[in-house]
Amino acid sequence: MTGTITKDGSEIPLLEAEKLTKIFGTLKACDGIDLKIGAGEIHALLGENGAGKSTLVKMLFGALQPTSGDIAWKGERFTVTSPAMGRSLGIGMVFQHFSLFDALTAAENIALSLDEKSPLDTIAARAREIGQTYGLPVDPDALVGDLSVGERQRIEIIRCLLQNPDLIILDEPTSVLTPQEADLLFVTLERLRSEGKSILYISHRLEEVRRLCDRATVLRHGKVVGQCDPRTQTAASLARMMVGNDIHVIERLPAEWTDRIPLIEVNGLSQRPRGPFSVALHDISLSITGGEILGIAGVAGNGQGELFEAISGEVLQERPQVVRIRGTDAGRIGISARRTLGAAFVPEERLGHGAVPDMSLTNNLLLSRHSTDRKMFLTGGVLKLVSESSLASAAKRIVVQMDVRKSAENPDASALSGGNLQKFLIGRELDRNPSVIVVNQPTWGVDAGAAALIRQALVDLARSGSAVIVISQDLDELFEISDRIAAMVHGRLSESVPIEAMTMERVGLMMGGADATAGAA
Repeated sequence: MTGTITKDGSEIPLLEAEKLTKIFGTLKACDGIDLKIGAGEIHALLGENGAGKSTLVKMLFGALQPTSGDIAWKGERFTVTSPAMGRSLGIGMVFQHFSLFDALTAAENIALSLDEKSPLDTIAARAREIGQTYGLPVDPDALVGDLSVGERQRIEIIRCLLQNPDLIILDEPTSVLTPQEADLLFVTLERLRSEGKSILYISHRLEEVRRLCDRATVLRHGKVVGQCDPRTQTAASLARMMVGNDIHVIERLPAEWTDRIPLIEVNGLSQRPRGPFSVALHDISLSITGGEILGIAGVAGNGQGELFEAISGEVLQERPQVVRIRGTDAGRIGISARRTLGAAFVPEERLGHGAVPDMSLTNNLLLSRHSTDRKMFLTGGVLKLVSESSLASAAKRIVVQMDVRKSAENPDASALSGGNLQKFLIGRELDRNPSVIVVNQPTWGVDAGAAALIRQALVDLARSGSAVIVISQDLDELFEISDRIAAMVHGRLSESVPIEAMTMERVGLMMGGADATAGAA
């Protein structure tokens, strides 16, 4: 570290948080957290979902105000009252979910974020210069809607660097990148460190934390439970610090099929873009028999969402045979009708798509069941009524099986953390014991313990004889549970490769289009 030295020879941290506490109602999201970040270090912030990471960094950046505690910046105590003040001090943040306008150029998006206004051509020139300096090439005049996710992340980092920060907070920066793009990002971060800049690095990917970070602070239930040099730890020991016990190891027995009859088929699926920033699908075919998991890799924005919509029935096809479920042409029927054929679907977006935010868990469960399933929740004679006790019993069963943690007996979906809502949504579909399930980003933003639970549940379903499609940007996840892996590139699906023949390098090339050809998966 290369920070300021005091008269007694000790080093003043770049940033120091002392007893930082944030209370929301009766919930203590952060409970007396101490954190020191030195100049010129990459410091990991680790913890499972709900550990307090997001609340902590928002207080450091000025987006939230602490209930109590102090923040010192370069040895002086400050109350960081807003993100603008945080930026003026020298604190920058790149959020996990990008805040870019698709219809604007890269330069226009950068201009909107700057506290000091400059001519657009000046901003474009500075962005191009910083991009070249730090290995983040981007065209300032390009429309964001036309850019890949990796290019969009470069814009976010460049507009952060334009503020000339001394500390950069990065939240899950590699979650949307190919392995090759992640390697390039690591080179950039190591250069920033060599220049004396500090980075607070939040990630669930523990191997990259071990590779990149100098120190780590681990949170659990809002408290600091450990600090270490991650380079001296294993991924398993870091995970154990995060959750308090050993992480479940996925048990994936070899796939065994009693027959080779496909349960889900897509035959020559082509689809025009549904909007200005939607992706066209080109001649996609796949076939999955019971007992196996097909993993679909790809950088976000290459047609994965459109493929999910087509398979689930959110978007109908002109020809019924384009989608077949258990031997039945399903291309012209909607979601509920596909559910009656034994299919289940879990979309990428949890709130608003997978669940109605302001409805209770039991009512969200009722909404998701097609007419046949709803019969188990009805009581009475000619005039059928919903049996609240039957609904509550089913919801409780899902909560127990998936270890869903909640603060009330039957809370609204929006009251659950992202990871716990994801466990409930997947459990809701698994509770039907479907013959086919399609899951888009099953463990997005989910901690290691919850991710292991979800992955094992999907493996168990497949080995019981169901066909499983997992669309994921997490390559470690796909390697852990898939029997075959294919990749989406510019609306095309590559040939699938058996997991025994797949490598990280190969899937990275497939995701980049270097080894991607349309064909049957």
